[in-house]
Amino acid sequence: MEWVTRAVEGLGGLPFPAVAGVAGLMAFAESGLGVGTVVPGETGVLLLGASATGAGRFAGMLLVVALGVTAGDHVGYLLGRRYGPRMRDLAVVRRLGVRHWDRAVAILRRYGAAAVFTTRLVPVVRTVTPAAAGAARVRYRHFLPASFAGALLWAAFYVGVGAFAGASATRLEQRLGQVSWILLGGAVVLFAAVRLIRRRRAKAAPPDAAEIAGNEPSGPREEPLDVRGTRAAGCGGPRV
Repeated sequence: MEWVTRAVEGLGGLPFPAVAGVAGLMAFAESGLGVGTVVPGETGVLLLGASATGAGRFAGMLLVVALGVTAGDHVGYLLGRRYGPRMRDLAVVRRLGVRHWDRAVAILRRYGAAAVFTTRLVPVVRTVTPAAAGAARVRYRHFLPASFAGALLWAAFYVGVGAFAGASATRLEQRLGQVSWILLGGAVVLFAAVRLIRRRRAKAAPPDAAEIAGNEPSGPREEPLDVRGTRAAGCGGPRV
């Protein structure tokens, strides 16, 4: 948890426009056809979203990331317009998986341009759907609002999760720090109490047989004298 808070603090020390710009580039790389397989855009936006503290910063990063996402969509759409159905046989589509292309085409046939929005949170399919829309000759005036609405949805999700995780990590570490001190103090008190109880029990316990045997004299035992100065009876001496 500590490394998350350190990352948030490090990002907080950077100029926010630069952080938001990098987040926009990561979002573009994620949604751009063929680029998202190389650059982990989702992870980057999540981490950079942790610096979106406050309503102003959150709104600014949300807009920048959404613009980056829809710009990446336009790359796929323009490629689809240029190559048409041949897009399915291109290396970039085959690398992502032809099955994802076929799924995107099927959703386009069912929902039209709205498929660009509905597939936004579906991994891989969202990357090939704009290209499939271009290959299907979806009109641009229908593609643009669907792309931007889906981009806002994607940006709200990942920037929101990142911002929430950053704030939660900082609060959690603060609370864990307080709890750690409390637990440490409790452990010290418990240790001292155990030592004190053991000492009292050791003092109150009777001496064992070994200690008693060690305290007895090793020489012959003398019988006590009676009041007349003679040995006690049974010692073999004459009685007067």
